[in-house]
Amino acid sequence: MSDVHERRRHAAAPPPEASAHVADHGPVVEQERSSRRALRVVGGLIRISLGWVFLWAFLDKTFGLGHETASADAWLRGGEPTTGFLAGATAGPFAGFYQGLAGQSWLDWLFMIGLLGIGVALILGAGVRIAAGAGAVMLVLMWTAVLPPANNPFMDDHLIYALVLVALALGDAGRTLGIGRWWERTALVRRWPALT
Repeated sequence: MSDVHERRRHAAAPPPEASAHVADHGPVVEQERSSRRALRVVGGLIRISLGWVFLWAFLDKTFGLGHETASADAWLRGGEPTTGFLAGATAGPFAGFYQGLAGQSWLDWLFMIGLLGIGVALILGAGVRIAAGAGAVMLVLMWTAVLPPANNPFMDDHLIYALVLVALALGDAGRTLGIGRWWERTALVRRWPALT
């Protein structure tokens, strides 16, 4: 009997070199955890920063805060938020299409609701996947309106931001420095998981 117990004890215990191998990698594992934590925090900060870019554009265009939109051109004073860009800044193969959309009230509403929704969702960390998808589509459309970009044959900040938004959505960036974890547990999101 004792021989059987002795074999089981040796089979269950890792060889001494395996224990040393695991112990030697303890700091590496902790460093990886620390790096992942830091990456999550940076992802949260990037998410909040991009959210502010969208929200600021909404606020400036709505109230004419004077940064890019003069007070007289504020949306609340009858200004048309998309007209200046679509009528005067478009170039390239799609310029005619975009210029034809300038001054459309429905487009102004869609654009402004998009800026507000994307900005708030990214800042809060709730609905990040939908906000990131909508933001990426908006940015790619804006990129197509200025082809070719001024400083590069095809790449510009619109595409970079769109890719960053996709990365944030894939990385569940709303969970860090945001309400994403709580949001995921709500009945609404449990019923419609696409709202994460």
